[in-house]
Amino acid sequence: MSLLSIQNLDVRHGLLQAVRGVSFDIARGEVLALVGANGAGKTTLLRSIAGAHFPSSGRVLLGDEDLAHVPSHKRIAKGIALVPEGRRLFSQMTVEENLLLGRSCGRKGEWSIDRVLDAFPNLKPRRHAKTGHLSGGEQQATAIGRALMSNPDILLLDEVSLGLSPLVVDRVYAQLQELLTSGTTIVLVEQDLARAMSVASRVICMLEGRVVLDRAAAAVTRDEVTKAYFGLHRAAGERSVS
Repeated sequence: MSLLSIQNLDVRHGLLQAVRGVSFDIARGEVLALVGANGAGKTTLLRSIAGAHFPSSGRVLLGDEDLAHVPSHKRIAKGIALVPEGRRLFSQMTVEENLLLGRSCGRKGEWSIDRVLDAFPNLKPRRHAKTGHLSGGEQQATAIGRALMSNPDILLLDEVSLGLSPLVVDRVYAQLQELLTSGTTIVLVEQDLARAMSVASRVICMLEGRVVLDRAAAAVTRDEVTKAYFGLHRAAGERSVS
């Protein structure tokens, strides 16, 4: 049985249909890279999985339970945690205080403040600093750590590299490497195709709200993903979704 199943999901922003009939399953321990151009529907899809945006139709199944209209705070308690685009930290609270908020859902597990600080050692000297005074990389590490503190079964990472320099992105991904290989189920939205494909076990490409490619990362080339990314597979008459 899949850990998470998305079935015929439609999501709207008013009259705009941002996600159109999207369906896919996620197995436990899978690292799924969700790629596509700006406006493809990636963030909206991720927010719908997290409960921050309800779909107009379709289902979000966690095991046998349909969460499509369950609010986000209850989904966190059920094991789905989102690291949102832009990080959304409480800037006047310290790193430790932000991390403790992640534990408020009450899920038991191995993640603690000390384990987060071990995973992101650049936060150790900043533990009592307000997050508004942190660098972009430190803020991203704090946002990921806060999500991990909820001991999630599924971690949703939206645009980890957004607004960060290449050097800082390298550092964040190096710190994430243990997590990416630990068996944690992860859905990663990432604009950098090469980086996404290097860490994922599977790649889904979205175009205009639809899934146009769904392949194991080892079974697809960057050229194939690029064609799907820009809609060039249509002109070539390819069928990319398996």
